[in-house]
Amino acid sequence: MTIFSVYIINKAGSLIYHYDAPNTTRPAVEKTFSYPLELVLKVFDEKVTVAFGERDGIKVGHAVLGINGIPADGRFLRDKREILEVLSSEKNYPINIKFGRPPLSINERIMLASMLHSLFAIGSQLSPEPHSSGIRTMETDTFKLHCHQTMTGVKFVIITDPKQGHVDAILRKMYEAYADFALKNPFYSLDMPIRAELFDNSLQSVIEQADKYGISSI
Repeated sequence: MTIFSVYIINKAGSLIYHYDAPNTTRPAVEKTFSYPLELVLKVFDEKVTVAFGERDGIKVGHAVLGINGIPADGRFLRDKREILEVLSSEKNYPINIKFGRPPLSINERIMLASMLHSLFAIGSQLSPEPHSSGIRTMETDTFKLHCHQTMTGVKFVIITDPKQGHVDAILRKMYEAYADFALKNPFYSLDMPIRAELFDNSLQSVIEQADKYGISSI
């Protein structure tokens, strides 16, 4: 059981805090290709991504993470060569390419927070029952999203393993950490990004204890 990420969204829909568990890694696929490359690659959001063709676990939307052991940095390799130019030259083949989902950028996280805020509001309006709490959970085969909105409109969103239990208690402990180490901080302004070391440490402690011992020891 694992907690992958935590997002805190203010009542206006802005991301004010996020945390990714350090042991969370996105799966990658590494394969040696011969010329010509069977996949169609294009630059999207400054990353070289698969636009067409899927094989051996490589899917549309996967980005090039490295070539021949050299990590990618956007559409360039760390040695400053442009990825598409390297892949277009027959003399570089056979070539080993690593594909996977790249880490989210801060802009992508901000956009996701805004979308989650909107989905929560839409869920409240679509409910046939009045005063609906909005979206509480969203589940896929690989993760589960849990959302808790406080009385002040702040939303706590956590991404977990689908089998993670006692999520309501974990969310409650996170809110307690927020109340104790963010709201009571004289240097913190409400609804602004949270930058408090004590809050970071308390939140990480909640996550680590939940992962290691279960909620009973928190």
